[in-house]
Amino acid sequence: MDKLNLPVLLGTNRKQRNSVHAAKWLVGEMQKRADIETRLFDVSEFALPQDDYGQEIKALFPEWRDAIIRADGLVIVSPEYNHGYPGTLKTALDLLLKEYIHKAVAFVGVSAGPWGGARVIEAMVPMVRELGLVVTFTDLNFPSIQKTFDAQGKLLDQAYPRRVTDFIDELVWMSQVLKWGREHLPSKHHKSQGER
Repeated sequence: MDKLNLPVLLGTNRKQRNSVHAAKWLVGEMQKRADIETRLFDVSEFALPQDDYGQEIKALFPEWRDAIIRADGLVIVSPEYNHGYPGTLKTALDLLLKEYIHKAVAFVGVSAGPWGGARVIEAMVPMVRELGLVVTFTDLNFPSIQKTFDAQGKLLDQAYPRRVTDFIDELVWMSQVLKWGREHLPSKHHKSQGER
């Protein structure tokens, strides 16, 4: 089977963000696998517009658009800010729509407190459903992120290598199933997009 294309989106542009350590560590773990092709997208590198925009905005972000068209699934890494997700994450996701349809999405929740972003994941589920993404069963949570990685991004908690295996395995399974469905049971959404 061909490699699955599973990009990772880091959803915050705040300075001194600790979630960048979780995102980079996850990408490194995914890159160790022979069945996955991945890369990190960081919303801090998106020159997001400050005014309203429509479908024509896609042309301004061809690298992101093309990556999601090719993608078999997506990982979103998001910190929890006041029980919600960052506005920059929502703005970046809203750059596209039909490109996401019937693709898997897996969540990585990050928080300074004890819940590991559980509430931000709950907040994201209805939003990504509206985009057409299909949420995986297994999340990856990083509570007390400031104690999980050191200032240089080195992992301090050795429980995570096992946890990340379960997380990635579930994403791979869901992505394979949905890819098969898009290729063998095309819907009106896939015909209009020219899916493979």
